[in-house]
Formats: sequence, C-alpha cells, structure tokens
Amino acid sequence: MTEASPLLRPRQVLAALACAVLAACTSLPAVGPDYRLPALKLPTLWHSQPAVATTSDIDPLLRRWWQQLDDATLDSLIARALTANLDLKQAEARLRQARALRRQAIGDQLPTLSASAGKTRSHAAGTSSTLYDAGFDARWEIDLFGGQRRAVEAADADAAAAAASLEQVRVTLVAEVAQNYVDLRSARQRLAIARDNLATQEESARIADWRRQAGLAGSLDVEQAVANREQTRASLPDLEIAAREASNRLAVLLGAAPGALDPSLAAADGLPEVPADLAVDIPARVLTRRPDLIAAERTLAAETARTGQKLAARFPSLTLSGSFGWQAYSLGALGGSDTLLRTLAGSLAATLFDGGRLRAAVDAQDARREEALHAYEESVLGALEEVENALYAHAAARQRIVARRQAAEAARNAATLARQLYESGLTDFRDVLDGERTRLSAEDSLANAEALQLTTLIKLYKALGGGWDDAAAPATETP
Repeated sequence: MTEASPLLRPRQVLAALACAVLAACTSLPAVGPDYRLPALKLPTLWHSQPAVATTSDIDPLLRRWWQQLDDATLDSLIARALTANLDLKQAEARLRQARALRRQAIGDQLPTLSASAGKTRSHAAGTSSTLYDAGFDARWEIDLFGGQRRAVEAADADAAAAAASLEQVRVTLVAEVAQNYVDLRSARQRLAIARDNLATQEESARIADWRRQAGLAGSLDVEQAVANREQTRASLPDLEIAAREASNRLAVLLGAAPGALDPSLAAADGLPEVPADLAVDIPARVLTRRPDLIAAERTLAAETARTGQKLAARFPSLTLSGSFGWQAYSLGALGGSDTLLRTLAGSLAATLFDGGRLRAAVDAQDARREEALHAYEESVLGALEEVENALYAHAAARQRIVARRQAAEAARNAATLARQLYESGLTDFRDVLDGERTRLSAEDSLANAEALQLTTLIKLYKALGGGWDDAAAPATETP
C-alpha cells in the first residue's frame, strides 16, 4: 500500500477533528431562551358575518382570487406585474441577501483553514541566506455556549421572514394592480355616463331653443339648459385625469414607463362582474396564511435567538489554532521530514470587567425581543380588524348596489317622461333640468357603487392574505 501524501494529512485530520468537535458542541445546550410560538386567543368565527355563501376549502381560491372576476385583461396585467414589478425584484434581492447571511452564519461555526508560502532573504556579517516556507494554518472558535448556534437560528428566522415579506409584496402588488384596473375602468365608465348625459342635455338645449324661437318658451329655459349642459361638460376632465392616472400607475406597477400600456388598455371599458359567492374561513386559518403575520412571527423568533447569542458573549470562549508546514534553506528541500514544523495551541478567554457593556447588550436585545413580541400581537389584531372591516364593507356594498340600480332605473324613466311632457307643453322646463340632473347623479352613483363593490372585494381578499404563491418562491436552502 502506498503511503498517503503528507500534504493531505493536515486537511484530513482537521476535517475529522472538526466533525468530532462540532458534533460534541451541537449536543450541548445553548444559553438563552428557546423560542416558543406565542399563544393567541383567536375567535372561532368572524364577528361580521358575510351576507353570502361560504366555502370550506379556500386555499386554491385565495391564491388566484382575481380569476373569479373572469377578466382576461386583468389576468394578463397581474401575470406581467408578478414578473416585472420593481418592488418585487427588490424583495427578491432582500431574500437572496438573507439567505447568503444564513450561509455565512453557518460558516462561522466551522474552522478556518488557510495556506501560505513564502521566501525570506536575510543578510548578516557579509553573508546572505534564503529561507523558504510553506504550510497550513487553522483557527477554530469552539461554540461551547451556543452563541454561534443561536446566530444560525436567527439567520434561519431572518431568511424565513424575508421569504414571507416577499410574499407580502406579492399580495400587495396583486391587490394594487386589481384596484388600479378597477379605477381605470370605473373612470371610463363614468366618462361614458357623463358623455351620454351630455348628449341628452345638448338635445334638451336644442329643444328649449326651438321652443323659444317658436314663442313657446322664454330665454330662461335656454340659459338653464346651457348651464346644465356645461356643468356636465366641466366634469369630464376630472374623470379623464383619473383614468390617465390609473393607466400610468398600472404601467409603473408592471415595470414600464407611463403610457406604455395604453394600446393594451384601449378596450378596457365597463367593470368586471363580481362573483356571486364569497369565500371566507375562520380567523385562525387565515392568520396562518397571511405573509405579513408570518414575517412578524419569524422576526420574533430571530430576536429571541439573538438574545441567546448576546448572552453567550458573556461566557468564556475557547479557541483552537494550529499550523502544519515546512521550512528549508532550499526550495528542493521543502517537504522533507527534517523540515517539518507543527504547532497546536488552545486559548480560553473570558471578560472579567467591561463596565456592564455585555450585560447591557443582553438587556437591550431582550427589550428588542419584547418589542417584536408586541409587534406580532399587534399585527394579529390588525389583521383581524382588517378582515372584519372588509367583510362588513363588502356586505354593505352588495346591499347598496341593489338600491342604486333601482334608483338609476327610476331616474332614467323620470328624465325621459319629463322631457316628453315638456315637448308636449305639459310641464315646466325646470322638471326637465331636475330629471336630467337626477339621472346623471343616479347613474354616476351606480357606477361608483359598482366600483366600490369591487374595491371592497379586493380589500377583503388582501386582508385574507390572498395572492401568495408558495410555488413562485425559491425553495428553502439547505446548508
């Protein structure tokens, strides 16, 4: 059997030693508090009961809730936003950073091995010599009290929080794209209503002018008709601005310049249909899926681990170091047994007095842990509040829209009847003006109510955490 090369022995010995010591250290208890998920008292049912049907399996529905609206343009916009949005790309970069820091924390538990080679020339008493050296150096801080293990725990939790934050950006992005799409289509619908009413009012102004020329009406009717028409015309620019702002915002959400989506949004008129059924579940189920709550809970876990990390710094540290190499006065002699040099050292260090600095660091970190706990509890209560409010608002919006539709239909009939009576000379022109104003107001209110129904639906699904995509997130790394 051939003898193994001496150059491999240091690394083999060090690797075996590292495995043995690391296994021994990981079996030791780590100082500091072990993390426990806080116990929260959650209601079993929503306080604001929905006015529509419920379903038991809502996970698939929540993941792609916007598909219930059955709008191909909206589906396309959200798909593009999920690949091109710049906030999402920033969140992805933060996740990569957190995972790199996790790998770094894991690496801090392992020995550091370095190699070196050198040549030294010296002169003394008229003579000169050259010394060659080559070898390996190793250093390892033994994790006796679990400070490094707590650091890895914290890094694990930070990476999980970053992944949840990425999902929260996705949830918010989906809701914002949907909301701006509704705003765009609502503004265009209201523009169409205003222009339709403007055409009717222009016709009424012509009728008033004809009747004035025929001596059947005075100039007052004409002036009132013109004033009514121009008031409606003056409302058009505000609606055009709203439509433009929504279109520009959509473009930016998709990572494009304002105006870039104009061709693809040119035919976006009318509002998507609201689904007849609404999916809700008990609060505990929803809270386990809300990415922002997951991020808050993982942040608490990270701060708890860091408390142990700070506490471990108050205990003694053990460091092992060693070197293995060769020194010779000729390059060819390196590697010989008579040129071999070996050193092994261990040092135990402890802080005897630091003016309370390390203790203060532990106290400060424990306060940060408590802050994270209360932040998590507040996030849970805030989530419950958002869902309760959204449920109530959506149920109210559904009820409101029924009345708005009836009011709009009655207003259209009244306006038509008033103009017919005026043309026949059976009523005053004031009734025509009142009818047209009421019709415009009722139809505009109906359009607002339809948009509000969609808005409350969007807010509800966002409050439920809808829009996450576990499959889209990178898989959890292994060390």
